[in-house]
Amino acid sequence: MGSGGEMKINGKEEDDLKLPLLKPSEDVAITVVPAKGDKKVRTVKFKIGEIKCTSCSTSIESMLGEVNGVESAVISPLDGRAAITYVPELVDVNKIKETIEDAGFPVVEFPEHDIEVCRLRIKGMMCTSCSESVERALLMADGVKKAVVGLALEEAKVHFDPNRIDTDDILKVVEDAGFGVELISSGNDMNKVHLKVEGFNFAEDGNMIQFCLESTVGVNHVEVDLAEHKVTVSYDPDLIGPRSIIQRIGDASSGSNIYHAELYVPPRRRETEQLQEVQMHRDQFFLCCLFSVPVLVFSMVLPMLHPYGNWLEYRIHNMLTVGMLLRLILCTPVQFIVGRRFYVGSYHALRRKSANMDVLVALGTNAAYFYSVYILIKAITSDTFEGQDFFETSAMLILFILLGKYLEVVAKGKTSDALAKLTELAPDTAHLVTLDSDGNVVAEMDISTELIQRNDVIKIVPGEKVPVDGIVIDGQSHVNESMITGEARPIAKRPGDKVIGGTINENGCVLVRATHVGSETALSQIVQLVEAAQLSRAPVQKLADRISKIFVPTVVIAAFITWLGWFIPGEAGLYPKHWIPKAMDGFELALQFGISVLVVACPCALGLATPTAVMVATGKGASQGVLIKGGNALEKAHKVRTVVFDKTGTLTIGKPEVVSAVLFSSFSMEEFCDMVTAAEANSEHPIAKAVVKHAKRLRQKIGPNSEYITEVKDFEVHTGAGVSGKVGDRNVLVGNRRLMQACKVLVGSEVENYIREHEQLARTCVLVAIDGRVAGAFAVTDPVKPEAECVISFLRSMGISSIMVTGDNWATASAIAKEVGIEKVFAETDPLGKADRIKDLQGKGMTVAMVGDGINDSPALVAADVGMAIGAGTDVAIEAADIVLIKSNLEDVVTAIDLSRKTMSRIRLNYVWALGYNILGMPIAAGILYPFTGIRLPPWLAGACMAASSLSVVCSSLLLQSYKKPLRVRDRDS
Repeated sequence: MGSGGEMKINGKEEDDLKLPLLKPSEDVAITVVPAKGDKKVRTVKFKIGEIKCTSCSTSIESMLGEVNGVESAVISPLDGRAAITYVPELVDVNKIKETIEDAGFPVVEFPEHDIEVCRLRIKGMMCTSCSESVERALLMADGVKKAVVGLALEEAKVHFDPNRIDTDDILKVVEDAGFGVELISSGNDMNKVHLKVEGFNFAEDGNMIQFCLESTVGVNHVEVDLAEHKVTVSYDPDLIGPRSIIQRIGDASSGSNIYHAELYVPPRRRETEQLQEVQMHRDQFFLCCLFSVPVLVFSMVLPMLHPYGNWLEYRIHNMLTVGMLLRLILCTPVQFIVGRRFYVGSYHALRRKSANMDVLVALGTNAAYFYSVYILIKAITSDTFEGQDFFETSAMLILFILLGKYLEVVAKGKTSDALAKLTELAPDTAHLVTLDSDGNVVAEMDISTELIQRNDVIKIVPGEKVPVDGIVIDGQSHVNESMITGEARPIAKRPGDKVIGGTINENGCVLVRATHVGSETALSQIVQLVEAAQLSRAPVQKLADRISKIFVPTVVIAAFITWLGWFIPGEAGLYPKHWIPKAMDGFELALQFGISVLVVACPCALGLATPTAVMVATGKGASQGVLIKGGNALEKAHKVRTVVFDKTGTLTIGKPEVVSAVLFSSFSMEEFCDMVTAAEANSEHPIAKAVVKHAKRLRQKIGPNSEYITEVKDFEVHTGAGVSGKVGDRNVLVGNRRLMQACKVLVGSEVENYIREHEQLARTCVLVAIDGRVAGAFAVTDPVKPEAECVISFLRSMGISSIMVTGDNWATASAIAKEVGIEKVFAETDPLGKADRIKDLQGKGMTVAMVGDGINDSPALVAADVGMAIGAGTDVAIEAADIVLIKSNLEDVVTAIDLSRKTMSRIRLNYVWALGYNILGMPIAAGILYPFTGIRLPPWLAGACMAASSLSVVCSSLLLQSYKKPLRVRDRDS
C-alpha cells in the first residue's frame, strides 16, 4: 500500500528469493530458450500501447497466432506487456511488430532486435589515439552498433548484430587496425562451465557429446575442443546446473566409449596476461641494456678515462675508428630488433591515418641512427672528415623509453588491485549436504564452488567463506560482510536471513540454501558493474581526446621548426660559434634539438590521466560498498550541491512497526483485522507489510487462529495513497488521508484528532474505510537511522544542502525532518511528483543527487543528475541509479560524493602533470634556455623525461588507493 505500492503477481514470499541481490547493468530483451525438437526458438519482450481491456489483448494474441513462426503470444491486459516466442528461421521481430501495428496498436519500448555483446582484450594500445583508432575501426564495421574501448583496462565492449557480423569478423577488424586482440566473452551466456572430458579421442565422440548436451533442456551453447579434450557449456541456471551437465556427459557413454567429465578451471586471464606483459617489457628492457649500456660506456665513459679509452680512437680505415664501429654493431640490434615494436606501431598508426607515440619515437631514433650511419659512411670514404655520431642517442633513447614502459605497466597493474581482490573473495570449494525429509543431514561431500546449483544446501563452518548467495535455513552465526559492503561489524544471521557469497562466517555453523549461483551472485554482479564502469569514459576525458588528435602532428611540426630555427641561424652565423659543443657542427646541434623535441613530447600521459584515476576510484569504491557506474557518474557527483532524500527506508530504518490500532465503527476487531489483512496481502510497501503483520498478530490474540484469508477482488494500487479492493461483499480502502479524500470518504473530527496526535510524534496514520466509512486506523512508526543527523550535518559542512521528499503527510515529514536537521521538506508527493520536484531544483541551476531505495523512487533517481540507490534497494532502483550503495548506511552518501571529489581533483592534478610537463618540456628540449644558461636536453635524457611523465600520472592515480571514508558515525559513537 501507500507510496509506490505494487501488486505482486503471486503472493508466495519464496519468490523473493529469486530476485538477485544486484541486478545486471543491462537487461537482455531477447532470450534464447531451449530448442523444441529441431527448432531454435526465441522470446522477445516489449510493451503494446492502448490496451484497454482483455478483448484487446486476446485479439492481438489470436492475430499473432496466425503468423507462421510465432509459437506463442502472451499479452497482459493490465499494462500491455507482451512476451512473444517465435522461430527466427520463419519470422523476424520486425514482422511481429508490423502485425501488431497493422491491427492499430502502437508498439513501445521495442528492443533493437538480435543485438549481442562481446568483450575483447586489446593489446598494444599506448595512448588515447590508439583507443580512438580501435573504437573508430569497430564502429565502421558493418553490423557493429556500439563500441566502447577502455585504454587503462585494455578492453573493449562491442554491441553487434549477429546476423551481419560475428565475433571472428570483429577480431579481424581489430587485428587489421594493428592491435593484438583476444575474445574474453561473447553473447549473453554469462553462466558457463568448462569441463575436461576423458574418453573421447575422435570427432565422432565430440559430435556425440555435443548432440547430447544441445538436446538437454537449459543448455544454450556447447563448444567442443577435440585437441584439448575440453567442453565449454553455456547454460540457464534456472533449468540446469554444472553437476547435471557432467552427469549428462556420463550418460552419453555407450559401449566401450566411456566419457568422464570433471571441472576444468581456466587460468585467470587478466592476471596471466598482466604478468606476461610485465615479463615481456622487463625482458625487452634487459635485452636493450645488454647492448645499450656498452654503447653508453664506449661513447661517454671510456673516452673520458685516459689512457683506458684510447684504443677506441684507433683508426681501422680512413677516419673510421674502433669505437664508431662498435657503437654501430651494438646499436643496430637495439634500433631494429628491440625497437621493432615502434616501427610496427608506427606503420599501423599511419595506415589508419593517425599518429601516436610510436611515430614520435620512430622518427627521433631513426633521425639519430641514420644520421650516425651517414657520419660512419663519410668516415670510411674520407681521410679528412671529422664528425660525431649519435648512436648512443638512439640506443639510450630506446632504453629509457622501455624502462618507463616497464615501470608504467607494473604501476597500471596495481590500478585494478581492488577488482582483483573482489574476484578472489569466493572460496574454491564448499561442503554440499543432503537432507532427509525431516531436515537432518544424511550425507556431506566437498565440491568445487563452480559446481553449486540453485537450491543446493551448503554447510558453512566457522571461519569459512560463504561460497554463493543464499538464505540461512538452519543455525545461527555472525557474518563478516566488510569485504563486500564495507560494514566493519559482523552481522547476525538467523534462519530466513540472506547471506552474500565471499563473506566470512565468524562463529557458528549454518546451513544455507543456494539462491543465486554463477554470474547471478552479488559478488559477480559487483565485479561486472565495476568492469563496466572502468570501461566507460568520463566527460573530462574529452579534453585529452581533442588534444590527442592534433598532438603528434603538432610535435612533428614543432621539431622541424626547432631544427630549422637552430640550423639556419647557425649556417648564417647569427649566434656565436662557441655555442656549438666540441666535435659537433651547427647541423648536428640543430638535429639534437629537433630529436629532443620529438621524443620529449608525451601523448601517453594525457591519455592515462583520466582512465587510471577512474579505475582506481571505482575499484576502491566497490571495496567500501559504493558502486559507481562509470566516469560520467563520478564526474557528476563531484558537482552535487543539493541532495534529495526519500524518507521511508532512506532516512528511516525502513522497518515500520504498528504502535497503535483503533476502531471508529461497530465492526469487531476480528472482522476489522481480517479485512485489512485481505486487502493489504498483495501490497509490497513496507508500511503495508507492517500493518498486515500487526493485524495477524492482533487477530491471533483476540480470536481463534484462522489460516484462511479471504481473497481480495478488484485490487488496485493508488500510487502514493494506498490500496483498494473488494473483500467478500464489502469495499475496503486502506491508505492515507489523500486516499479517503479521493474516494470521497468523510474523515470525522475523532479521526482527525487521532491523526493529529500521532503525526506530531512523527508517526504515519493508516486509515481503513469499509463501505465508504472510516472503520479504524493504525499508527505506524519508522525510527530514524542513528547516523542520519550526523550525515546531514556533515553534508552541510561540505557545502551541500539537504532536502526531504516523501509521499507521507506533512506533519510526520516535518517531524522527521526536524529530528535529522533538514530544513526543506516536500511531503504528500507521488513518485512522478518527486521527479518534478527534482526538475524544479535543476531549473534553478542546482546539481541534484537523489537518494532512494524503492520502486517509487526510480523516476526521481532517473531525473536527478546523480541517482543513488541505497541498501541495494529494489532491482528497479538499482537499474535507475548512477551509484549503488550496498549498505543501508547513509554515511555512504558522503563517501560517494567525497570519493568523486577526490577523484576529480586527482584527474585535474594528472592533467597538470601531463599538460604541464609537455608545455615546459618541449621549449626546454627546443633549447630555449641554452643561449642563457648553456643547459640543453640531450635526446636520451628527453626520452627518460617522457617515460617518467607517464609513470608519474599512473603513480598519482594510485595514491587514490589510500582513500579513507571521511565520516564514520559508529567510530565516533564508540
